Amino acid sequence: MRLFECGSLVPGCDWHTRADSDAEVVRRAVDHLRQSHGETLIRETMVDNIKARIVEETKAA
Repeated sequence: MRLFECGSLVPGCDWHTRADSDAEVVRRAVDHLRQSHGETLIRETMVDNIKARIVEETKAA
């Protein structure tokens, strides 16, 4: 499962998402940035920044 935590990009934001693919994580993150942070233009560099912060979720034992 892939995980993105918005706070790693936008300090103070506690929103996060999980999905099976990076593409779905990016789609959800872009939607979140538009709706919650008022971003109207999502540049390729922003998508790159999201992708760079997607991690493989580790399961707690």
